[in-house]
Amino acid sequence: MTILGFDTSTAASTAAVLRADGELFESAPPSARLAERPAHAAELLPAVGDVMERADVAFGDLEAIAVGLGPGTFTGLRIGIATARALAKANELPLRGVSSLAALAAGMDGPSRLALIDAKRGEVYAALFEGGEERWPPMALGIDALLERVRDAGVNPQAAGDGSLRFRDELEAAGVAVAPAESPLHVVSAGHLCRRALAAPDVAPEQVVPNYLREPDAVPR
Repeated sequence: MTILGFDTSTAASTAAVLRADGELFESAPPSARLAERPAHAAELLPAVGDVMERADVAFGDLEAIAVGLGPGTFTGLRIGIATARALAKANELPLRGVSSLAALAAGMDGPSRLALIDAKRGEVYAALFEGGEERWPPMALGIDALLERVRDAGVNPQAAGDGSLRFRDELEAAGVAVAPAESPLHVVSAGHLCRRALAAPDVAPEQVVPNYLREPDAVPR
């Protein structure tokens, strides 16, 4: 299967094409991009164009589009999923949604992997994976509650993601190994997203919705 995938759950736009021959073409910024302002509206489509050109594929060569469902930033997820829906509809392609936390964890090594995306408000979006299985479903919680869950689980996981960078001191003090700040593991890999999407079901574009996990910060007056 030849599949295009992208993720906008964090400040970094990532995109990849996984061709049917197994070759991967990926666009991923350095981890320092996670600390900057999001610019998905300006960066996502150029990243998609770049990976498709390098992979030498057109939309007619694709069999599906994969998109990160979050959890993550509200605006980022809206942009990513709206773009995925539009491209899928325009090219009569199915969509395959993938957890952004699962794609993040797929890049880590070790038996226990803690994927953390910064949720602001002093919280993280978190999921714990052991082997190929999800031990904790995605959740939003404060750092103290997270560390309590880690202690109760009796594991010493590796952590990555911009949430782990934000709370590095607290995590490391609790025995959680955090990847170095410059590590690409902190960026949600669209390549891993594509690989996970191979086992995901096809979904009609209008049925793909973001996994926000909580209400938006801004509310109408």
